[in-house]
Amino acid sequence: MKKLLLLCLTVGTVLTVAAQRRHWERHGKTGEPTVYIISVKEPDMTAKGGELVDAKALAHQRSVDAKAAISDHRKANRTGFQSVAEPSLIFTTNYNRVSFAFGGFVAMRASYSFDDAVNNIDMVSYDVPIASSFASRQALGMDATTSRIYMRTIINPKHCNHPIVIYFDSDFRGGAEGSYMPRLRSGYVSIAGLTFGRDVTTFCDLNASPTTIDFQGPNAYNFNFSTVIRYEIPFLNNHMKAGVAAELPAVSGSYGETFVSVPQRVPDFPIYLQYMWGEHRQSHIRASAVLRNMYLYNDARQTTTDLFGWGVQFSGNIHVNKMLQFFMNGVYGKGITPYIQDLTGSGLDFTPNPMDATRIQTMPMWGFQAAAQVNILPNLFVSGGYSMVQIQHKNGYYADDQYRRGQYAFGNVFYCFTNRFQIAAEYLWAARKNMNGEHNHANRINLLLKYAF
Repeated sequence: MKKLLLLCLTVGTVLTVAAQRRHWERHGKTGEPTVYIISVKEPDMTAKGGELVDAKALAHQRSVDAKAAISDHRKANRTGFQSVAEPSLIFTTNYNRVSFAFGGFVAMRASYSFDDAVNNIDMVSYDVPIASSFASRQALGMDATTSRIYMRTIINPKHCNHPIVIYFDSDFRGGAEGSYMPRLRSGYVSIAGLTFGRDVTTFCDLNASPTTIDFQGPNAYNFNFSTVIRYEIPFLNNHMKAGVAAELPAVSGSYGETFVSVPQRVPDFPIYLQYMWGEHRQSHIRASAVLRNMYLYNDARQTTTDLFGWGVQFSGNIHVNKMLQFFMNGVYGKGITPYIQDLTGSGLDFTPNPMDATRIQTMPMWGFQAAAQVNILPNLFVSGGYSMVQIQHKNGYYADDQYRRGQYAFGNVFYCFTNRFQIAAEYLWAARKNMNGEHNHANRINLLLKYAF
């Protein structure tokens, strides 16, 4: 055991020393990642004839390795809602066979709610209190749980043209509010278009939502995580992209007195087709669909039954020019609460008939969001938008105090002191209306300090 420990310490020391000796820093634009070339074995500096290897050639090779590592991680870094900046530090082996990056950010939000406060760390219109009270009129909040840490490894096998990407990231929302327990957000392996592990649902269009300080974002958006196996393929000179997946279902229904929950038996099947244009394919529109089969037990009839759920979505991100871009998504379906932000965990995938407890059905629901961003300066932008979600009336399958409609509006300004240090301010308005017509609204102001590393 002691020998094994000593060996591990020795290898770790060698790697650290080697990394320090192989440090390669690119001096270019501000914020360019620093790359360390890791090698346990020193390169042979002499040729067979005893002549020294050209130092310029060695320096050139290190530069090539560093640039290749930066390019790999830049390509693997996703953009869009709740995205992270490219890493500031990268380690790579000789010839960039294996590279490792570590990054993330520290984010501190301060909020002040007034004219009724949502009892949630995020601005969720579903949680707007219908009955106002002295305890819900105003509230102060401070939160750093959205701070993020990620690790990414990219392997370039000798006999394979496709890199292998291994990614983990976490924030600090794994426990009760204020506990700062770490949680796994995503952890996946991706190669040649195949992705498996935990990731954002395939039904979500990551680039269709604007940037908000509010962690929840527009209530009709669908940023949720799932255990997935997914295949994606670009074609038509990267103007088109398609994807299909099987995902672990998350069922949130109201069972009543007659029905009982049982383990699910069939995965959800999301699919999408996307068209992209622009010099860097920065604009796109996407059509998505999801199919679900939800199982539950009928205790009155002593049988297992299933309910069919489905959803469709149209989304996009349109860059009009360098100053202006638009975001949007519209979604409609039955029994798709995991795919609409405001309804996640609401128990509205299906509900029993209040007049006949032996009957149950999926609930029809829809929503949309539209937003715009104006880039005033390279380091300053403003954005604003509106979003709405609604549950449809159908055959009386609802209770009077059940959620009927949620609305969400925002306006914000973001300023970047550097490409890693950002401040922002935001105004939020949310409203809820129940089936019986009762309604209320809430207001919140958010401030943000964020540093990425």
